This record gives sequence, structure tokens and C-alpha cells, in this order.
Amino acid sequence: MKMMEDQAYLDLKRGERGAIISIIAYICLSLLKLAVGYMANSEALKADGLNNVTDIVASVAILIGLKLSQRPADDDHPYGHWKAESVASMSASFIMMAVGLKVVFDAISSVFNGVERSPDMIAAWTGLFCAAVMYFVYRYNKRLAMEISSQSVSAAAKDNLSDAWVSVGAFIGIVGAQFGLPLLDPIAAFIVGFLICKTAIDIFRDASHYLTDGFDEKQIESYKAAVKNCYGVKGVTEIKARNYGNNVVVDVVILVNSDLHIRDAHDIATMVEKELIEKYHVYDVNVHVEPN
Repeated sequence: MKMMEDQAYLDLKRGERGAIISIIAYICLSLLKLAVGYMANSEALKADGLNNVTDIVASVAILIGLKLSQRPADDDHPYGHWKAESVASMSASFIMMAVGLKVVFDAISSVFNGVERSPDMIAAWTGLFCAAVMYFVYRYNKRLAMEISSQSVSAAAKDNLSDAWVSVGAFIGIVGAQFGLPLLDPIAAFIVGFLICKTAIDIFRDASHYLTDGFDEKQIESYKAAVKNCYGVKGVTEIKARNYGNNVVVDVVILVNSDLHIRDAHDIATMVEKELIEKYHVYDVNVHVEPN
């Protein structure tokens, strides 16, 4: 158990690296997009840059959540602070939703107020360059999230990918505006805002699922099958699982022969714990034994 706990904390430290890389990328790209967006008169690129500004705040929230998750258990949090990671992901989704709605509103206003001229092509190439950068950041964070089973780093990766597509959309809108259709630029900005909102909803759904102790039913069935295959287990009357950050805790009630000595029943329970921990990397297993 101690080794698994130490590894979990090390994984959280690795997760910080992904958040920091996202923050650095967003700071650089937001400054570039906003500067070029205003100089080139591109609503889509300015919207994309504003999106990245909020991504900085969201990534900082994720970084704070990862740091808080590493705090050990105390009197107020006897199970530790693992869920701070999920709270951070949910906070990031609120920030993204607020900005997404603002971008949508500004884009609609631009359409009704009229667009006087098309943006310069430098805005398009800037958007395409930023899309490529964010795609590589996404690939890094996605791989990291899978390696450490981190919900918040996974949320950061989703945000990275969304930002890459947003920049591609801005590029398409700006290029289209060069063909005598300046209205395409604010339309692209509207699509940017819509994608921001969609990503925010996806991250919120995942975070709320974790915080309300939701769990993958197929995974629970896999745990149940593994427990049933353990020597001495006659049946499983109940099995539940929940997440604490990137850790899984399983509660299971097993049936054993009623004639068994209490020490033998305890050995079977220990075997069940070992099976789930070694096979599925479960953080903690609580086994209740009932005679049958």
C-alpha cells in the first residue's frame, strides 16, 4: 500500500509537468494571437487568443488542484485530498464556458454591426502555426494522462486538442474572408466560441461524474469476474468502486464457506485484495466476508 501511495504522489508530480507546459504554451500563443489579431483586424484570431488567455487560468487551476491532491490525509480529510484534482477540472470548465459564451456573443455582435474589411493573411498563417503547436502539446498531455491515469491532465489534453481545432477553424475563416467574404471571419469566431463551450461541457460532465462517485460499469464487471475466480470465493453479493483523483477504491462483499476458520476466511480476503491491486492497479480494496 505504501509503495502504491508513493507512486500515486509521483504521478501527480509528473502531472504538474503537463499543466506547466500547457501554461507556457498558452501564454506565448495568446500574446501572439492577440497581437496579430488586432494588427490584422481578425475577429477569429482575437477570439482564439482570448480563448487561450482563459486557458491559462484553467491550466493554473489544474496545476493548483494537482498540488493540493498531493497533500497527505489530515483530521478534516481522513481519506486524503485526492479529489482536489476533480474539483480543479470542474473549475476549469466553468472558466472555459464563461469565455466561450463571451466569444459567441461578440461574434454575433460583429455580424450584426457589419464587417468593413477582410483580415490580413498573416492572421491565417498565425492561426495555422498555433494549431500545430497545440497539437504537439495535446499529444504530450494525452500520453502523460494515460500513463498516470490523471483526470485533470486528461481534461488539459482535451482542452489542448480543442484549441488546435479552434485555430484551424480560425485559419479557414480568415482564408475564406480573402475571397470577398469578410463575414466568414466573425462566423469562424462564432464556431470558435461554440467549440470552447462544447469542450467545457465535456470536461464538466467528466468531473461531475467523478465527484458524484460515478464509475464505469464494465470495469466493475471486470473486477467482479476477477474476484469470483479467486480461490475460496463462492460468490460476490456486492461490489462498488469509486475514484479518488487518479486512484480507484473498491468495496466488495464476498461469500465463503461457512465452515472455514476465521483465519482462512481472512486469507481469502487478502487474496482478493492482492488480485485487484496487482491485476488492475487498484489503490485500495475493502473486503467484507460473509458465510454461505
